[in-house]
Amino acid sequence: MVYQGVPHLVTDVQHRTQGRQAGFVQVTMRNLNTGASTNTKIRTTDSVEFCFMERKKLEYSYRDGDGYHFIHPETFEDTLLSMNILEEKEKFLVENTAYDIMFVDEKPIDLDLPAAIEMTVSESAEGIRGDTASNVQKPAKLETGLVVQVPLFIKPGDRIRVSTENATYLGKA
Repeated sequence: MVYQGVPHLVTDVQHRTQGRQAGFVQVTMRNLNTGASTNTKIRTTDSVEFCFMERKKLEYSYRDGDGYHFIHPETFEDTLLSMNILEEKEKFLVENTAYDIMFVDEKPIDLDLPAAIEMTVSESAEGIRGDTASNVQKPAKLETGLVVQVPLFIKPGDRIRVSTENATYLGKA
């Protein structure tokens, strides 16, 4: 929606009533230009303007000084996402993997991560032979630089699934 002339993404909506007064909607929204979150009340007398939103599935290609480049798999059109959009999500960006990119008025504004992503283990310590205690784990560095705890049998070169919600090991791919 457009709030004070700036596009916002609504992240939470709660309908409220207070005694005999008219109800209102409590809205939590994120400014799509700055990334700042805002809480506001929208009353029945307020008008709301919606913006056109579209999702496109684009493949992550590379990163440079300008930001992150995503390529449309059919048209090969290059889309650039700025670094401030992908602050915490960059550790889950794997080259040649498709991601859903949200566009508002033809401008890329956000990236939706899948629930889990496959990554290759680049570095991992050797498991100790004979260590059979249950649930023993070791740190492993993945291709994006992310470090997760994995079981002892995981070695460099293995493909694993990682949760994008909490960056934890889910299993071998």
